Amino acid sequence: MIQTPYYLIDKAKMLPNMEKIAWLREHSGAKALLALKCFATWSVFDFMSEYMDGTTSSSLYEVKLGREKFPGETHAYSVAYADHEIAEALTNSDKIIFNTIGQLDRFDTQSADHTRGLRVNPGVSTSGFDLADPARPFSRLGESDPDRIATALDRISGMMFHNNCENADFERFDNMLSLIEQRFGHLIRDMEWISLGGGIHFTGEGYPLDRLADRLKRFSDTNGVQVYLEPGEAAITNSTTLEVTVLDTMFNGKNLAIVDSSIEAHMLDLLIYRESAKMREQGDHEWMVCGKSCLAGDIFGEFKFPAPVQPGDRLSIQDAAGYTMVKKNWFNGVKMPAIAIRELDGTTRLVRDFGYDEFAAALS
Repeated sequence: MIQTPYYLIDKAKMLPNMEKIAWLREHSGAKALLALKCFATWSVFDFMSEYMDGTTSSSLYEVKLGREKFPGETHAYSVAYADHEIAEALTNSDKIIFNTIGQLDRFDTQSADHTRGLRVNPGVSTSGFDLADPARPFSRLGESDPDRIATALDRISGMMFHNNCENADFERFDNMLSLIEQRFGHLIRDMEWISLGGGIHFTGEGYPLDRLADRLKRFSDTNGVQVYLEPGEAAITNSTTLEVTVLDTMFNGKNLAIVDSSIEAHMLDLLIYRESAKMREQGDHEWMVCGKSCLAGDIFGEFKFPAPVQPGDRLSIQDAAGYTMVKKNWFNGVKMPAIAIRELDGTTRLVRDFGYDEFAAALS
């Protein structure tokens, strides 16, 4: 038995997402690139590459990881590249997307022979959190003035719009895409390719995948462009659990269970967005599941169990792939979760463990 804590990636649970992505690619003509900012556990890249076209990045290191580990196209994007990064970003990518015309100008000579794009900020988004809203006031994420963008058209062949965030509403996506076409359509029609970014929760239960395919195909045909999507959460939702063990219990007005993990170290988005973890247990016994770090608010959430929780019990935190492994850290020196993969035949293998040597090596 693998020692907890560990992330368990289940290929059988990831497969339905992959099959929906493959279906959408076939019926819409769009290409799908894995967004490494969400999920970059490369031990399953060989499996995912059978259903996806490549990767897209947010930094130089992600570009290099995508080129090295994931067959297919490699798109480079960063909010800003430094002078010492640009050569490697170009060497390791098929396309580079600049965040601003300023960056395009700065690296114009170095990138002149490369396929180039520009991020465009349409001024609308689906984010419910100001922290994650790319269209927030004074946003630095992309150019927003159509007249200014028009001055750069002779140096780019594509654009990237990333303004969806956990958007499971097709009608909302459709309306926002129409707004993009109304404002930027005359520029889009001069392009060869358009990325519509990620955040479209099209692998969710009941999502009208056929309508999305039709809308993407019409967008592509009307504007004469190759469409790219950049699924992150959509590719790995519900595929992974964080396996933990209860270390201690106590009562302080509520039943408390302390586990060998931490939201600040292992599921940071729960803390950032004040969200509760997901668990499948159901019953009459209410317990607050808490992390083992010294942070007072290190709490996974409150759940109901069929029996009182005891030290030694194993718990499975659900849907633990997106923005977890890419954000895990060594806060408090809490042991970083190992990574395990359950193959399609049901066998489970440990692919990476982390110990004191990695903790010590993270600092000096």
